Amino acid sequence: MTELLTAAQMRSHERAAIESGQATGLELMERAGRGVVAAVFEEWPELAKAPHRAVVLCGPGNNGGDGFVVARLLAEWGWEVEPFLYGDPDRLPPDARVNYERWRALGPVAALDERAGAAARASDLVVDALFGTGLTRPVTGLDAVLQGAGGARVVSVDLPSGLCSDSGRVLAGQGAGVLPGQLTVTFHTMKPGHVLADGPWLCGKTVIADIGLRPAAPDAAIARCVMPPERGALSKASGHKYAHGHALILSGGAGRTGAARLAARGALRIGAGLVTLGVPGSAQMEVAAQVTAIMLRRVDDADALAGVLEDTRLNALCLGPGLGLGDEQAALVAAALKGGRATVLDADALALVARDASLFAALHETCILTPHAGEFARLFPDIAEKLSAIPTAGPAYSRVDATRAAAERAGCVVLFKGPDTVIAAPDGRCSVNAAVYDRAAPWLATAGSGDVLAGFITGLLARGVDPMQAAEAAAWLHVDCARRFGPGLIAEDIPEALPGVFRDLGL
Repeated sequence: MTELLTAAQMRSHERAAIESGQATGLELMERAGRGVVAAVFEEWPELAKAPHRAVVLCGPGNNGGDGFVVARLLAEWGWEVEPFLYGDPDRLPPDARVNYERWRALGPVAALDERAGAAARASDLVVDALFGTGLTRPVTGLDAVLQGAGGARVVSVDLPSGLCSDSGRVLAGQGAGVLPGQLTVTFHTMKPGHVLADGPWLCGKTVIADIGLRPAAPDAAIARCVMPPERGALSKASGHKYAHGHALILSGGAGRTGAARLAARGALRIGAGLVTLGVPGSAQMEVAAQVTAIMLRRVDDADALAGVLEDTRLNALCLGPGLGLGDEQAALVAAALKGGRATVLDADALALVARDASLFAALHETCILTPHAGEFARLFPDIAEKLSAIPTAGPAYSRVDATRAAAERAGCVVLFKGPDTVIAAPDGRCSVNAAVYDRAAPWLATAGSGDVLAGFITGLLARGVDPMQAAEAAAWLHVDCARRFGPGLIAEDIPEALPGVFRDLGL
């Protein structure tokens, strides 16, 4: 895990460093500018070999101060540099004003207008240092620049201007826009906006420049899943099959068993000691013809499920994939929730919970809900409406905000699926498992992949892993399986890729 700092948390961390004497604001600004130049030369080595032409767009805050540092450093490298300032130089913050004056000793600064677009078209590099993490309003009046920068290499300082640091959403307004970057250089750590919503696609490649700050541990930090889950939760170095739990996954009727079978395969592959499919009588022969290591129990109704659950060794449940939406299925969900066992609710089970307040009220702390966007909107319509509203001010409402609110309301872990999957617990813990940048896994957009994820989570719950950790580990492994297999992936391939992932982890 690594931390994702919100704009407020980053400001607080920088302020604490300055107040403690760890660094001055000018020192941090200088390090930031040097980090940008180093990243540019690493990404495009040809730019370091000879002088080139750059346009540097500087904003009215400290992001603009970083831009003036970049301008000065490139000029010292022999480049022809033309900086433009968006705003009044007399209103620049103190540190940014110092770097503005340092540049003025080298050359002029033009006001940002339509000339910047023409200058950008004639340049080799455009440095976007207009607005960074502190953006709270739409960026307007930049049409000429947005059009003019299209053919040049664009490096964004901290974030592409117009992108909200906390949400990854573009702040909208009359004449508002965003300047996409091919390279984004941020400082100390990534921000949520780099991995959420539109962020990854607008940032291009994102790198982190070290500006000498100590690691932060702010309250209510957002974690980014970038490392494998704890090996101790995955190892099977000791113990018999019952030491690794027994998962029960309920199936739908005849012709609707495939999703549950995918989930069961995932639970077995991830290490549950035993996996049983609870199947109605109408589907027993269908399922029996398809499975071997997975066991079968006939479960026709809620009473039958209650009887099966008398076996206390069954310690993790999964309901929803292919289950059905009738009253009988609602009764199955109610029966499953009564015992307080660790329970994954997915697909049809989420729809049943969304339409039945008594089922929603029966959710408990060892449940995990795994909605995609449509299911989330049915479960939490007011939260989803707030998330879908067009943002006009920052910090904009984000998937992190929405998932935390949903988890608090449901009283259990919520895994909000998507390329930027967000996982939250009722106590505020939150992580982002973003399949973006070098973790992109577009092949997961295939029928049944979510059923396998539900099975992964259920298998880890059966093995005794905490619900939040089970959701995080399963989501990470799910992406890694897809990346290991690559193009052509279908849902059946995901569990079969897991042994190779485990070998790569040294298990």
